[in-house]
Amino acid sequence: MPAKPARRGKKFARFRQLEFVLGILLAGGMCLAVLFSGFLFPDGGEKIDLMARLTPPFVKASHIFGTDPLGRDVLARVIIGGKISLQVGLISVAGAVAIGVVMGLVAGYYRGFWDILVMRFADVQLALPFILLAITFIAIVGGGITNTIILLIVSQWVQYARLVRGLVLSLRDREFIQSARAIGVADIRILFSHLLPNLIGPVIVLMTLNVATNILLESSLTFLGLGVNPLIPSWGGMLADGRTYLQNAWWVSVFPGLAIMLTVLGLNLLGDWLRDSLDPTGKTSQ
Repeated sequence: MPAKPARRGKKFARFRQLEFVLGILLAGGMCLAVLFSGFLFPDGGEKIDLMARLTPPFVKASHIFGTDPLGRDVLARVIIGGKISLQVGLISVAGAVAIGVVMGLVAGYYRGFWDILVMRFADVQLALPFILLAITFIAIVGGGITNTIILLIVSQWVQYARLVRGLVLSLRDREFIQSARAIGVADIRILFSHLLPNLIGPVIVLMTLNVATNILLESSLTFLGLGVNPLIPSWGGMLADGRTYLQNAWWVSVFPGLAIMLTVLGLNLLGDWLRDSLDPTGKTSQ
């Protein structure tokens, strides 16, 4: 009888390996292409050739993905634009983690006033629709890469604070924490040397998934004219530029959209793989 569960376990393990490999190929491949974009496309995708404007894809070897209304190579702009989208996704997640983890540690460990203060502030922010927060923020401080990153940090630190707080509440009264208090270990050392290493797994998983989410949000904001400067190539900006040419030049929008989809899919696959790999209960989510 145990043979069937064993076979299912092996199939599940092979599926997870395939998920990891596919995630690495998609997300890692895009990151490598973006990393070497300056070498691959020295002109930064800004070379204009009006004689080749709106060339369809796979017609010319020099323009595999075709050209846009100004004759610029779509492939070059997709790769160059990925630099902005990935930069926004990674930096915004790093900032949200830095703020949210500290807030969650303080709220969960000290409880009382600090817990009430942080959590009520988090509740108020969660009650605000993201699009309303984005419109208000951009209207006050303006758009641009830096302000888009700040907006995403402000909107997402709450997720990490609530996650970390819940984990700290389950750990703060464990024996190893009580022993550290009993021998006089400083609170800051307990927070960052004893508690933080025991909750880093779920935080890493959420980080991976949120990078994908932030790439989508940056693209959506830029598409709506609320994000990155339209003069700077980004996936959202390319989607916005190509919407008026969907009838006769679909490739101007489709290829940036595919780049977003494949990158986000790769990151989500890696996030799922990390979740199951770091799950001490043995993949209970399945």
